[in-house]
Amino acid sequence: MERATLSWDHCRSLLGVYRTGSLSAAARALGVTQPTVARHVEQLEQALGGASLFTRSPQGLAPTEAAETLIPHALTMEASAAAMLRAASGPADALAGVVRITASEVIGIEVLPPILADLAATHPQIAFELVASNETADLLRRDADIAVRMVRPSQTALIARKIGDIPLGFFAHEDYLARRGTPVTLRDLSGHALIGFDHETTSVQALRARGLDLRRDMFAFRTDSDVAQLSAIRSGLGIGICQIALARRDPRLVRLFPEKMTFPLETWVTMHGDLRGNRRMRLVFDHLARALTAYVKTGKDGSTKNAPAARQGRF
Repeated sequence: MERATLSWDHCRSLLGVYRTGSLSAAARALGVTQPTVARHVEQLEQALGGASLFTRSPQGLAPTEAAETLIPHALTMEASAAAMLRAASGPADALAGVVRITASEVIGIEVLPPILADLAATHPQIAFELVASNETADLLRRDADIAVRMVRPSQTALIARKIGDIPLGFFAHEDYLARRGTPVTLRDLSGHALIGFDHETTSVQALRARGLDLRRDMFAFRTDSDVAQLSAIRSGLGIGICQIALARRDPRLVRLFPEKMTFPLETWVTMHGDLRGNRRMRLVFDHLARALTAYVKTGKDGSTKNAPAARQGRF
């Protein structure tokens, strides 16, 4: 049998089956027929000398080792194709076209939309794609054009600007404190409903390095979603950690241990160096840096409703 010439369509089908675990689901997601997806997978297998890419399991089609080897390359092609389309959405010297931004859940959902709305009001020809995820996007692979990161970028090919340290603190809703009382020391937290993580993350490790002994079994409400944790605090489910600037938006949230328990979250705006000469990318980068710098200051200036001063203690 004559081997087919492999194309981007074969990679799309491979990624579709990899993500959905089903030929039919992949076909629906890609807008093609199931036989087309099956044919693409078969042709890829032929190109690999007959190696199987997927095996059947109770959960659907599971990738083999051969498929896992191809996936990183397919993801790179996918990101490159998307970046090409964004580049083609507008001339490099024009303030028009698509800009893809990635940020953490909280920043992406709670902070960036009004910032982008301000920019859209003056530059309506720029379209935004926003990925709100705690997974770090690969800017070198062009998963996104601009990223707001909570760690210092290490790649020399990236342009990076530190916007400051976003301060975090302990907060609880005033209704919760009315029901359960207000803790005065850290030791008092053992008698309270705490809001925290389900699985340990780098942010948790950073807090532990600052002397905060956090363990999963301490929490009455567990979730790895920072937005869900913030919502739980706002709903009066218990005591949790959130950005001070966000807590100030709700006058019913009370800050606990304000003199002792403040945690800085280092924050950077980054962009691939190849985009330096693109006017719309530079405009969005500079706008995000200015607006987020102002946001950082709102967490340090002004005041929050504070509980009585705490004495240093341990959990």
